[in-house]
Amino acid sequence: MTKIVYFDVQDDEKDFLKQNNENKYEYYLTEKSLNDLSELPQEYKDAQIISVFTTSRVGKEVLSQFSNLQLIALRSVGFNHIDLDYCSEHSIVVENTPNYGNKSVAEFAIALLLDVCRKVTKSYIEYKEMNVNVQSLIGQELGGKTIGIVGLGAIGSEFARLAYGFDMNILGFDLHQKQELIENYRVKYADFDTLLKESDFISLHAPLTKDNYHMFDEAAFKKMKPTAILINTARGEHIETQALYNALSRKEIAGAGLDVLESEETISDTDYLVDINRLNECALKQTILNTRLQQLPNVIITPHIAYNTKEAIQRILDTTMSNIKAFLDGVVENNVN
Repeated sequence: MTKIVYFDVQDDEKDFLKQNNENKYEYYLTEKSLNDLSELPQEYKDAQIISVFTTSRVGKEVLSQFSNLQLIALRSVGFNHIDLDYCSEHSIVVENTPNYGNKSVAEFAIALLLDVCRKVTKSYIEYKEMNVNVQSLIGQELGGKTIGIVGLGAIGSEFARLAYGFDMNILGFDLHQKQELIENYRVKYADFDTLLKESDFISLHAPLTKDNYHMFDEAAFKKMKPTAILINTARGEHIETQALYNALSRKEIAGAGLDVLESEETISDTDYLVDINRLNECALKQTILNTRLQQLPNVIITPHIAYNTKEAIQRILDTTMSNIKAFLDGVVENNVN
């Protein structure tokens, strides 16, 4: 019988996974993430299939412990947390779950933008502490402003639709232009420098690649308006953390709404708290900077939850099981390597 191990399993996923695996596969459900910090249990090592979320870090050290691994079924769109080179070298198929969170992530990005622009969290905290300063809570409207969207795939396109509904002018930066976005939402495609210089707000929706790693660095921030607000619900590594902290502290930009951070796992993964020596110098620096970012008054940070709706989670589970069933029938769906 095929053995499957599901990592990063949340309570609201358990019933579905039990119902769809019982009497079909030998399966294990664990809340733990898969990484090289914790020892891999012996009963997992001969699994043919594993399923992980983005909270797992699946590198060579972990993968080499599996003796019979054939498929990694991702419960996410992104796959930068997987060592694809190792998987290709060892004939391990990696499949993702595309299009599950288009609306969820786009709506959350709008929520972050509204929060920063209208100082919702700041006003809530001040009001709760009975220390309201109305002058410090003056916000700005979205309508008539220019929003720059970096990455106009499924999520970025949905964000463009929502931005159009707010009567915003839309600039888009993407390798491929979509005529329907130009016609339906008046998207104007621009080069990256133009988007930086002309946007009042910028929202990131691109997958992480070698080419866009740290695309928002010191030079990029200096090209942005001092009134600009940056929203990131994509991947933390798009932004150089030190450069962002400097830009916000020096008021080179006005604010940021972040659902993702560099080295965010060092905050959310309790294994790092057990032994801080596991942190390398770079991760330790980023963790300190992330903590400092949280203390800035013009920044909203959330714990990578843009995807986290009942509807999106159900789509993730449905697609994951479809991927697994198809794979066992000899069909590879949603392959990323």
